[in-house]
Amino acid sequence: MNLTHIGIIARLELTQRLRSVGWYILLGVYALILLGVTGLSFAVYSFTGMAGAGVYSIVVNIVLLLVMLVSPTLSGNAINGDRDSATLAAVQVTAASTGDIMLGKLLAAVATGGVFLLVAVPFLAISLIGGGAHPATLAVSLLVLAAEIVIIAAIGVGFSGLVARPLFSVAATYLVVAALAVGTLIAFGLGGTALRTETVSYSRPYDSMGNVDCERWETYTYEEPRFDRVWWVLTANPFVVLADATPTVYTADGWPADMFGQIKYGVRISQLPPQESRWDECDPDQSQADQRTPEQIMSSTVPSWFIGLGIQIVIAGGLFAGAWARTGTPARMLPPGTRIA
Repeated sequence: MNLTHIGIIARLELTQRLRSVGWYILLGVYALILLGVTGLSFAVYSFTGMAGAGVYSIVVNIVLLLVMLVSPTLSGNAINGDRDSATLAAVQVTAASTGDIMLGKLLAAVATGGVFLLVAVPFLAISLIGGGAHPATLAVSLLVLAAEIVIIAAIGVGFSGLVARPLFSVAATYLVVAALAVGTLIAFGLGGTALRTETVSYSRPYDSMGNVDCERWETYTYEEPRFDRVWWVLTANPFVVLADATPTVYTADGWPADMFGQIKYGVRISQLPPQESRWDECDPDQSQADQRTPEQIMSSTVPSWFIGLGIQIVIAGGLFAGAWARTGTPARMLPPGTRIA
């Protein structure tokens, strides 16, 4: 592999795909969306005293969302698009190796995702000026966001090398991205609801005069979803990976101060199995209920971001390796009707 060749291929890819006026219109619309979201976020999080942390987390999640929506279109036809227009063969007969072509295409796809991050820099700076964003939160969240950008780009480039038609490779990339972002939520919700269990709740009954009867207990049995058995499905979700890996900023009473912590708390609390509840109005101090703060709950549950990131890397790496092998020359087999020159 040659770094010069990789840079040339990436530059050609960016010049070819990003020279249209529509690309700049898209960035302008994206900047306007961030402007509106930033203003609303400051209004929403102003009561916490750490508005900067909340605004920062929302902006980073919006960047990830936009990358997931746009990157498949730009990377999903990186290789088969050139093959379809009969320009790939001209590159393959140059001094550039298969690795140079693949990594150049990947670098260009990653750069398009990085552009969204660059546009978001002023809004991230505003949130940091607003205060509340911890330096560790800033560093870790940007590193995970960069990793997600690379993974999504690798998935798109991988499908572009494995699937003959650009339309189908773009669609396949969107399906995988949707499965990670939305499919995991659907599987979590349906799976947890389907796996129900009976839970008992105890409380003191009331007599005919409306007074509490402290001599007897009243039980109520109901079915409760078992999300603790399917919470692991969420580990591969890009937003969960980003939130779970990022250090949480808490308010004074132990509640998450930003969207990272709120998403993390939702995943962590789903790890806890249903427990019987006991409310004793005659002796409230003996009532059984989980009175722990979100900070205490998250400190006692298991982080999973590295598992989710590993799953994503395996998917992206497998697709990228397959495309690498498929793009190598001389090609032993190509789909019927494929243009090569």
